[in-house]
Amino acid sequence: MTARPAVAAATSVVIAAHTLDRAEDLSCAVSSAQSQQPPPRQVVVAVDNHADLCEWARAKLDGVTVVDHRGPRGASATRNAGARAADGDFLAFLDDDAVARPGWLQSLVAPLGRPDVIGAGGRVEPVWPGLGPQWMPEEFLWVVGASYRGLPETAGPIRNVWSENMAVARSDFWAVGGFREDFGKTDHVSSPEDTDFCIRLANALDRGTWWYEPSALVGHKVPPGRCTLRFFLWRCRNEGQGKAELSAWLGTGEGLRDERQHAIKTLPAGIGRELRAAMADRELAAALRASAIGIGLGAASLGYVGRRARLWAGPRPTPVG
Repeated sequence: MTARPAVAAATSVVIAAHTLDRAEDLSCAVSSAQSQQPPPRQVVVAVDNHADLCEWARAKLDGVTVVDHRGPRGASATRNAGARAADGDFLAFLDDDAVARPGWLQSLVAPLGRPDVIGAGGRVEPVWPGLGPQWMPEEFLWVVGASYRGLPETAGPIRNVWSENMAVARSDFWAVGGFREDFGKTDHVSSPEDTDFCIRLANALDRGTWWYEPSALVGHKVPPGRCTLRFFLWRCRNEGQGKAELSAWLGTGEGLRDERQHAIKTLPAGIGRELRAAMADRELAAALRASAIGIGLGAASLGYVGRRARLWAGPRPTPVG
């Protein structure tokens, strides 16, 4: 296959938004996308069923295509609505509370010029309010939407990337219908719709892989409410539930391959590392991080088992290809 040139100037950046509470963050996200060198062809802000936010975006955000999404609620449907308004050859997705670092966009889309790459994703750093929780283990930074210990340190193939820092050819995106709109993030549910999309696209195209490019860097703001143990436990349990649904939808164990490796290798290694630090340095925070790894794994496992049992007892979903 002939490689397609992939450049920032041919890319539409799609940002989904749903609340006026993050209007300032949204403005920063848009500015970070527009200031990329070279700049993107287009920045699209898709607003999820919020007339006031839509009006604010049209009044305050210059040079932006604003989409008033009035369909199904949630990040998946809203991103799809934004993608429908995009006119670039490539789509790059960025969250409304994320800030793209200099060089992000070109680093993110460049791998798409390779014939063996079907999509790309970059690294996400947490932007904490202050120092951040010292008990939070690096293996669980995914809880706050950041890259975690266990991901590759260098560029290379990967099973899936995250929709807060993702790029894909627009034609390929629509070849599988975009994100699955009945399976995605809302105000109260957090499902791995990006993992689902990456696996479906890889299965459908059967000609390449996703590519992780850590130099394509964004900072993801973490609000104080997500720095609590309560949120940590909820997010872990919710992720387990989402992975149970994902596995059932895919009809195979494919949706949990990387999670198994993380659970049986990375997490035990993390517990050992933190316990050694706790004993050698008498560091309380290290002991708390070791405990959090065990508690987080337990919460995710309970969420998975409970949801899997309910799915098994009810109508079985039809596996998707």
